[in-house]
Amino acid sequence: MSWTPALKEDLKEIAKTIRHLSIDAVEKANSGHPGLPLGCAEIGAYLYGYLLRHNPKNSKWINRDRFILSAGHGSMLLYSCLHLAGFKLPLQEIKNFRQLHSQTPGHPESFETDGVEATTGPLGQGFGNAVGHAIGLKILQTNFGKELFDAKVYCLAGDGCIMEGVTSEVSSYAGHLGLDNLVIIYDANKVSLDGPLSDSCSEDTALRYKAYGWDVYEVDGHDLDALHKTFQEVNKDQKRPVIVIAKTVIGKGSPHREGTYKVHGSPLGKEEAKLTKEALGITGEDFYIAPKVSSYFEKKLVHDQEREDSWKKKFGDWAEAHPVLRKKLGDMLQRQVPDDLQAKLMGMTVPASISTRKASQEILNVLGAELPYLYGGSADLSGSDMTWMKPFPAIQKGHFEGRNFKFGVREFGMATIASGLYETQAFVPYIGTFLTFSDYMRNAIRLMALMKGRVIYHFTHDSVFLGEDGPTHQPIEQLASLRAIPNLHVIRPADHHELVGGWLSALTYQGPTAFSLSRQNLPTLKETTPEGVFKGGYVLKKEIVPHVFTLIATGSEVSLALETAVLLEEKGKGTRVVSLPCFERFNEQSASYRNEVLGKAKRVSIEAATTFGWAQYIGLDGIAIGIDSFGISAPDKEIAKVFGFTKEAIAERLLKS
Repeated sequence: MSWTPALKEDLKEIAKTIRHLSIDAVEKANSGHPGLPLGCAEIGAYLYGYLLRHNPKNSKWINRDRFILSAGHGSMLLYSCLHLAGFKLPLQEIKNFRQLHSQTPGHPESFETDGVEATTGPLGQGFGNAVGHAIGLKILQTNFGKELFDAKVYCLAGDGCIMEGVTSEVSSYAGHLGLDNLVIIYDANKVSLDGPLSDSCSEDTALRYKAYGWDVYEVDGHDLDALHKTFQEVNKDQKRPVIVIAKTVIGKGSPHREGTYKVHGSPLGKEEAKLTKEALGITGEDFYIAPKVSSYFEKKLVHDQEREDSWKKKFGDWAEAHPVLRKKLGDMLQRQVPDDLQAKLMGMTVPASISTRKASQEILNVLGAELPYLYGGSADLSGSDMTWMKPFPAIQKGHFEGRNFKFGVREFGMATIASGLYETQAFVPYIGTFLTFSDYMRNAIRLMALMKGRVIYHFTHDSVFLGEDGPTHQPIEQLASLRAIPNLHVIRPADHHELVGGWLSALTYQGPTAFSLSRQNLPTLKETTPEGVFKGGYVLKKEIVPHVFTLIATGSEVSLALETAVLLEEKGKGTRVVSLPCFERFNEQSASYRNEVLGKAKRVSIEAATTFGWAQYIGLDGIAIGIDSFGISAPDKEIAKVFGFTKEAIAERLLKS
């Protein structure tokens, strides 16, 4: 479509309709954020009415342009655009904004609403997701050609997003990689939730982004001609990530609230809504959509379908000429696990004593060759958390053929990027750091768990037994904290056998997985199995009669439990040993299986972490052996003695109980 006065008038009418729907939806719900939709209506109209190359009738077309609303509180802007553009979002769902089981929740959820690319809400994370999408598209472009993959990622961020620390992390990394397919639109309305932006922020955002290595544009966000000129220039020959600083008026049209924080997060109210509509020239009944607007998008849908059809023809010709690459792309999009993968992993030769972090790297080298969709990286720790797939190079600016990321010391940013990479449809990302630093990533992990996306968190140095680095680096509460996140599988394997099961579980589970891996060497146990991990917990050693104790352990403490059982049985105390590598999987099993595994004897948990959460398995009369204080700086064997994690100390305590 060429830019004409008539087209501009159509987009003005679309912007008016976005404002109309947004006012009515927020008022009907008596809840929501009208400020952004009123202030960014022209931006939404330009994107969905003109700029975005997508097909609303096939919202997952792989070469579509992506739009991500990082400022998720302004969700009615997105919902209005999605409905008008023809996505599967009926008008009734607009009327059901923020209501129970609607497709229009308060903040966008990618699993809930057709056309929503990312689950956003906590500010800044959508920005990070956008960087992940852009990286994924660059990888596809490099592997399969620009003639097939030339889509771009557009993201609307607000003042809150720009202030959040995670945005600094991902902006720096995007500039480092020179992402020429990423465009951030900054809704620079100079207002935050709590008052004028000047109360808390006085930075020069343009200079900041130039320092990151971005191209910076400034534009009147309400001027459609100016928006068109700016985006034409951006897309003419983009070579770096771009930020478009769009100067807007929050709550535009509200006679008594525009330009103020009062319009940010509260309904206008019946009288102010009426006055705002009058000021904006909005007429018609509530939720009115002019026939002209409906007709515009009906015609555009034909154009959108033709664009995808043209791409499909191009893809068909390419697939016929490149059968090997076609298979690789198909494998990436399907993200399947080969039937013989477990046999290959169990056939690996590993030392009799090896840390689970090192064992995991050996597994990763096999997985990299088997799974073309597996991409991984670390927050500046790949040589320590063992996340590097040795057969492959690093991804760097201008070189996206690698499979390893060097994210730098940007844990939170890394996690948001991984979420976006997964959402690109062709990748299963894994990312690594020390377990104690999972706290930096927690909110991104939480959102991925909400989305039930397959991102794998590769946490190492998983207990006080990392040793001399001391309590600042020794995790205590992190395991319990991660286990508290719904949908997240936390796996703490005892050895290589359980780690194989853990990886197979993570690669087939429709949700995120967090590994907790040791720095110190652990023995490979003859009793452990991959299948035990699939159940979450299983019996390693049966007791002699009488059955007095059931020792339940995870990770590095499983071998300790087996050693302790020998001492107890020498004293005539029948002792069962249970490995419980994954609470979540174990809790999914039947009650009869769980009871059969745990038995009726006195239950004892052994884990070098907080005892919080173990009561569900050992009961109120059980014994929890753990660490409910911070750690200490010393060699690991001395730490074990201090905290009572020796077979002698545990046996003595139990015999006295």
